[in-house]
Amino acid sequence: MRIRATVAAVSGALAISAFALPAAHAAGAGSSYRADVAKVREAAVAASGRTAFSTAAADTDPQPYPLDATFSAVKINGGKAIVVGAAAHVKVPFTYTMKHGADVDITAPDFATGAYVFKGDSQFFGDDPATCTATSSTVATCKGVIDFYPKSDDSTIDLTNASAGAVKSGVLAIALNGQDPSSSTFDITKVGLADQSPFASPNLQRLSQLTVDAAPEPVQKGKTITVTGKLSRANWDTNKYAGYAGQKVQLQFRKKGSSTYTTLKTITTSSTGTLKTTTKATVDGYFRYVFAGTPTTPAVNATGDFVDVR
Repeated sequence: MRIRATVAAVSGALAISAFALPAAHAAGAGSSYRADVAKVREAAVAASGRTAFSTAAADTDPQPYPLDATFSAVKINGGKAIVVGAAAHVKVPFTYTMKHGADVDITAPDFATGAYVFKGDSQFFGDDPATCTATSSTVATCKGVIDFYPKSDDSTIDLTNASAGAVKSGVLAIALNGQDPSSSTFDITKVGLADQSPFASPNLQRLSQLTVDAAPEPVQKGKTITVTGKLSRANWDTNKYAGYAGQKVQLQFRKKGSSTYTTLKTITTSSTGTLKTTTKATVDGYFRYVFAGTPTTPAVNATGDFVDVR
């Protein structure tokens, strides 16, 4: 779910930003987790009249108290790029270590922690909080997933094309201590909050697709073969795939019986992502197009198309 925010990206600091209340995608724990995160942050900002919370805030400003928790060894998707298609829900795993004070009860039913990914004013959380395993009285290892929805159940778009590329990650923990954020008697000063960022994250990328078609087939030796294809990628604004224009793509050939492809030439996709070039038929073999990828779009190889040369 995309959550609008002004991110306070201060390494090692406890921080909170103004967030719009997210709609939940899943019933149960995910619904409560997303709502509680948003309400605690909104309440802190509304109470203080500021756009960001920190331990340096004035004592007279009603606010969550700084929860004694810090995070380290944050890893998103095992360090691999986060690749999301045009419509399918993608779950991206994360792990981290949480160090906390002895008075912080991480087993309490209203304690929640989790990692998130952000870029600009957009943040992406999991439907559910992380699961943590204590390794000592003050240290726990945590794991969970961040849920990415190109199109949510209520037809609102979570991801947009602007979300793709370099992103950062953060981790938060909330101790409600019996407080109900939806109650009129909610007391923000009794809620603990730790929110630490930025941490490194792999790029968030729009899934790519690449096709190839070599014709005619069969073909006489020495005759011209026309090789067509198309490079497309997920468009998160429309939840469809669209051509990727102006990209360098290699035409490669593998002789029948060989396991090695050789690059024949490099061509550029058209304004609609299409590819077209010609080459001479010499021996039986496979033609394919190869795209090296960009920060917003992963590399992709077309499946080789066999041509019978006679």
